[in-house]
Amino acid sequence: MQIATSQEFNRQASALRHRATEEPLLITDRGRPAHVLMSYAAYQALQGPVLSVADLLAMPVADELDEVLQTSRELARSADLT
Repeated sequence: MQIATSQEFNRQASALRHRATEEPLLITDRGRPAHVLMSYAAYQALQGPVLSVADLLAMPVADELDEVLQTSRELARSADLT
């Protein structure tokens, strides 16, 4: 990962934005990591695919969740408040 100080970024924003299209750029502030600049395509790749509610419900994990919920309902009992 490329590294630049916040001062460098302020002086050379255009050049550093261009470098960030190739790989993420870590921007430091007083020697500590503060920001990461990357292309939007790289950001989207980190986010993964956008799934609809229908897609999420159709996933195999949803079937397993139904089993867990059913077991939970069977184990549930009314609270004794006496």
